[in-house]
Amino acid sequence: MTLYTNDYLEYYLTLVSWIVHNGIWNTLVATSLIAIPFLAIVLQEWLRARGEGADEGNKGMLSAARIENRVWVAVLVLMFAGVPVIDVSIDTVKFDTTRSKQCQVLVPQPQDTGWSQSFTTLNNQSAKVPLWWFFMHSVSKAVTGAAVAAIPCGVDLRQMRMDIDSARIADPVLSQEVADFSNDCYGPARAKLFMNRPALNEAQMYDVTWIGSRQFLNNPGYYDTYHSRTPRTTWPYNATRDAGLAQVPSGGGYPTCQQWWNDGSKGLRSRLLDQVSPDLLTRLRKWASFISQEQADDALIRALASPQKQIINRGTVYADYGGQVGMTAPNAAARITGDVGLAVGSLGFFPAMDVMRQALPIALSFLKAALVMCIPFVLVFSTFDLKAVITASVVQFSMYFVDFWYQLARWVDSTILDALYGQSFWDDRPHSKFNPLFGLDNAFGDLLLNFVMATMFLVLPSFWVMALAWAGIQTGNFVHGLTTATNDAKAAGGKAGQVAGGFATQQLSNRVNTAINKKSKEQDG
Repeated sequence: MTLYTNDYLEYYLTLVSWIVHNGIWNTLVATSLIAIPFLAIVLQEWLRARGEGADEGNKGMLSAARIENRVWVAVLVLMFAGVPVIDVSIDTVKFDTTRSKQCQVLVPQPQDTGWSQSFTTLNNQSAKVPLWWFFMHSVSKAVTGAAVAAIPCGVDLRQMRMDIDSARIADPVLSQEVADFSNDCYGPARAKLFMNRPALNEAQMYDVTWIGSRQFLNNPGYYDTYHSRTPRTTWPYNATRDAGLAQVPSGGGYPTCQQWWNDGSKGLRSRLLDQVSPDLLTRLRKWASFISQEQADDALIRALASPQKQIINRGTVYADYGGQVGMTAPNAAARITGDVGLAVGSLGFFPAMDVMRQALPIALSFLKAALVMCIPFVLVFSTFDLKAVITASVVQFSMYFVDFWYQLARWVDSTILDALYGQSFWDDRPHSKFNPLFGLDNAFGDLLLNFVMATMFLVLPSFWVMALAWAGIQTGNFVHGLTTATNDAKAAGGKAGQVAGGFATQQLSNRVNTAINKKSKEQDG
């Protein structure tokens, strides 16, 4: 059997906790405190027999039989759950790569790093594990791993979305060139389109709303006709193409908008794509397999270069109980006010919850280690009671199984976005256009969904602990410990957003007051 862990912190703390456990156990044995539970068993059963009255027959035989039963149970608990017998080393504690391989994510193995010796011994100390807890660790990890493996493997769209949203054009010269292209090419081409009023389908109408429009690139009379109004040294002066335009000492020419956008590695499209992290580009292309690579790249460039975000959808994508079936004016006013409140609140809430979700596995790893260190005292204080062992075992299993709820919440969080945004241009879905921002530029309705999903990382484990109580197992509310352990990180993560939210609220209030004062002056006039 093998002890598996999910990350390097848990890997390290597993060894540390069992080393400390062994030290505590050796102290109890060396000081003979381990014998106190057996004396307590004798005393408890003797007092219990005396308290039952004189009409129960031979009290000595009765108490002796009870003492014998409890002592045998205590000895079994001591042998299987108390005495450390199995060595913990790099051969028995291994990093679990099953899920990583399934999802095609490779991680370095401990033996491939400089930590291999650290994970075998710590300050020349090695650890041993009692047979029962070795078994419980293995079973807990096996069941949790099987449950996690049952979740379909997918891309973390929320993290990808945040990476795309944070991507910016780092080169100020390139940023200015995008603005020049918009003025020299996109503006005139769009004006000509409106003047001609051609019949466009839905996909074409969506396409012409950005500077890299295929409608303008592939149809004559648009980007093949217009050109840069200023010379570009990347494209040398061409007497045929640039006839009538001024020649400059640098030798720069006036490329057509089609050349300017598509001309190999020096084209604007290629250079904009170079601004995106290769890892992010690979992840997006891999996930967006329902469209061509060119379409996926165009969507990413569109998000990077667009001066304002494109609106995907203003419709409802899930049922709610807000307002009335037929929205009245007060309902609409309340909805708008609530949406603005969500938008401002999200500035502090989302970063705080993101930090909390990152901190939760860390806190859980420390709680697992603390449980291992508490086991010797739990056994002694319970007089090696079998019920205490079962309760501690359920607590250990429930703590390991919390990882499944985290994975489930994260998967649902991503697949909700996938269901709404992960489709081709022709699918009949709530959001019919592919946009790599995955809802960041959508209506306020998705903000409410994001608020609820963020809390699932605490709600689902809490429900799990409550469900165990239905079976009569009181595991304690260790979820409260997770919440407490991550509160400071959560508060710190939301500070910047709170400042921004306060500023936004103040600006909104100032604008409302200005509008009210202006209206009052008009009425007075």
